[in-house]
Amino acid sequence: MLFSDTYKEIQSSAQDSLRERGSKFIAFAYPVKSENEVKKYLHDLRSEYSDATHHCYAYILNPDKSAQKSSDDGEPSNSAGKPILRTILSMDLTNTLVIVVRYFGGTMLGIPGLIQAYGDAAKLVLKNAQVIEQYMESHFEILVDFELESHVYALIKKLEIRIISQDYSDKVILKVAVRNSKLNEFKSAMDKNYKVEIKEIKKG
Repeated sequence: MLFSDTYKEIQSSAQDSLRERGSKFIAFAYPVKSENEVKKYLHDLRSEYSDATHHCYAYILNPDKSAQKSSDDGEPSNSAGKPILRTILSMDLTNTLVIVVRYFGGTMLGIPGLIQAYGDAAKLVLKNAQVIEQYMESHFEILVDFELESHVYALIKKLEIRIISQDYSDKVILKVAVRNSKLNEFKSAMDKNYKVEIKEIKKG
């Protein structure tokens, strides 16, 4: 059965801003892989923009988007963080943090106005960020007899398997990353054609 093993994330940070009835919204987008990175960016921006009225944010982590969080930071419930989160989701991104810093301009925007402004700020900054496509992979260590080395390398090339490292002792030791959509084909070809030792390397 075919399935998607791709996901999208931003490659580097971006910044943009907009004004709405006197209030200034400064939006920042960051590529992140952990909650610790999120906390660092939040700490840095809160320090740099300590005089701002609000520092609202949302983020999504992991290829399967399993970690999601948003914060209104004092704005009315679901009027800031959730619109930012919905924007990240609408662009099908993960491993992405968006923080929107607001300077209050003296005019109340109302909940619909806040939802629109925070969503627009998030959309603006993410459109400025470079989006890249990544692959979900599994990592393996392969022990190959020297006489089979060229055949295994040919299979690796055919299946577009990424070689992480290679070493030599009494055998060839390869560490490879295999796209999840090609796992069955990879394992089947190795079992059928070559006498090699394969061990999955658990990440983390």
